[in-house]
Amino acid sequence: MLRNIFLKTFYENRRGLLWWAAGLLSYAALIAGFYPSIKQMPDINQMFEAAPKELMAAFVGDLTDLTSPAGYLNSQIFFFLGPLLLIIFAVGKGSAALAGEEERGTLDLLLANPVSRVRVVVEKLAALVVMTVGLAATLWIGLAGLAAAVRMDISAVRLAEATLGSALLALVFGVLALALGAATGKPGVSLGVTSAAALITYLLNALAAVTDKLEPYRVLSPFYYATAADPLVNGLHAGHTAVLVGLIVLLSAAAVVLFRRRDLAV
Repeated sequence: MLRNIFLKTFYENRRGLLWWAAGLLSYAALIAGFYPSIKQMPDINQMFEAAPKELMAAFVGDLTDLTSPAGYLNSQIFFFLGPLLLIIFAVGKGSAALAGEEERGTLDLLLANPVSRVRVVVEKLAALVVMTVGLAATLWIGLAGLAAAVRMDISAVRLAEATLGSALLALVFGVLALALGAATGKPGVSLGVTSAAALITYLLNALAAVTDKLEPYRVLSPFYYATAADPLVNGLHAGHTAVLVGLIVLLSAAAVVLFRRRDLAV
C-alpha cells in the first residue's frame, strides 16, 4: 500500500472521513427536520427583511423567500455553512497532503520508494478530490432522503448540482492549500494563507451583492461562480462551472511544477 499513494492517503484518513460523513449527515438531518416548522412561519421573511442588508448578504445571500424549499436550503446550507464545512475539510487535507508529511519527516520515506514526485502530487490530488466529492455526495444523499421524508418539494437533481458546486468551490481552496504546501513545505503557511484567501473572497462576493463599488470585483471570487447562478433553482451554470474546474486544474498544475523544483526539507 505504501507504493499506492492514493490508497495510502485513504487509509490514513479513514477514521476522519467516517466522522466527517456522520457529521454532515447529522447536519442534514437537523436542517431538514426544522423545515416543516419554518414552512409554517411566513412572517420570518419580514423579520429577515428588517435586518441590515450587509449582514443578510454575508450569511444567507440575496434571498427573498426563506420558507420555500430552495430559499430555506440556500440560506441554511448552500450559501454559507455547507461550502464552509467542505472548505474546512479540503483545506485541512490539502495543507497536510505534502507539507504535513514533510514537516512530520515521513515524506522522505515515501520518496525513498520508486515513485516520482509528479506521481506523489497527482495521487495526493486525486485522493483529495475523491474524499471531498465523496463527502459532498454524502451530504446530497442525506439531504435528498430527508427532504423526501419531510415532504420538501425539491428536486434531487438540483440538490446534486448545488452540492457539486459546493464541492468544486471547496476543491479550489483545497488544491490551493496543497499547492502552497508544495511550494513552501510549511503546513501552517499553507493553511493560514488559504484560509485568509477563502475569507476575503467570501466577503467580497457577499458584500458585492449589496455594494455597488464592489460589484465589478465580484467575479474575482470563486464563491461567485459557485453561488451566483443559484444552482439549487437553475442548475449548474456551464460557464461558472468551467471557471471553477479551470482553477482546480491550474492550481493542480502549479502544485506539480512547484513540488518538482523545490529542495525538500527531509
